[in-house]
Amino acid sequence: MDVRPGDILQMKKTHPCGSKTFLVLRSGMDFKIRCTGCGHEVMVPRLKCEKNIKKIIREEPQHEL
Repeated sequence: MDVRPGDILQMKKTHPCGSKTFLVLRSGMDFKIRCTGCGHEVMVPRLKCEKNIKKIIREEPQHEL
């Protein structure tokens, strides 16, 4: 699965604060993600995180002419 820093992950389960979206800060064997609701940062093993991803929201760079 192609997950890059800066992506927003929509998860299947909610965080205790009620938010379902997390910002990816670091990717590798582990993901460092930040809850967009409360700002809590967590290191999660890649396999566990990828199982819980519902959708990847990626900001496409805007090209100026």
